[in-house]
Order: sequence, then structure tokens, then C-alpha cells
Amino acid sequence: MNNYETVLILNPVLSDEQVKDSMDKFVGLVTSSKGELISSELWGLKKMKYSIQNKKTGFYVLFEFKLSPDSISSLEIELKRDERVMRFLTVKLDKHATEYAKNRRNKEQVKAK
Repeated sequence: MNNYETVLILNPVLSDEQVKDSMDKFVGLVTSSKGELISSELWGLKKMKYSIQNKKTGFYVLFEFKLSPDSISSLEIELKRDERVMRFLTVKLDKHATEYAKNRRNKEQVKAK
């Protein structure tokens, strides 16, 4: 299994409940593909540099997970089908990026306390 990171931009007209449902759906897709969710972060409503689907803002969500390379294509197909997802980007993390993400999560946990 490889480490991956996915950033989603969700439609800004969604309610908080619908954003949570979208996040839960993504987690369900990863776990149903025998993957492991490492972390998920809701960055909130952010302004974009350019409009997507005539919208200038979107809810940004970051997921870090482990998944087999065969399952990534089916995961991305499901993301393309979801109307709530305006854009997404999935990146395979190498050992340096994995270490960086781990350090970033630790700093955020210390900052939250």
C-alpha cells in the first residue's frame, strides 16, 4: 500500500451537514477499498484565485490515507461522479513527503492544545 494525499474542493453552497456527509463518503470509499485513513482536515471556506463552475469560493478538505495503487482509479471515478466535488487532486507521497505531513500534523496538534 502506498501513501496518498487528496485535496477536495467542495461546492460552497453546501451546508455544514452536507460537507460532513461528503467527508464521510470519501472515508467510506477509502475503507471499502481496504485502505486506511491517516488524517482528514477541513480547511474551511476559502476564496479561489479563479472561478470554478462560476463559483469564487469552495470548501477545502485534505485527506491523507494508505491505499493500494489498483484502487486509486476507482476512487477517482467516484469523486468525478459526485456533484458536490468541484475539483480534486490526488498525489502519491514519497518518504520525504510522508515525513513532512507527519510533522505538520504534530505541529497542528500542539497548536490546538
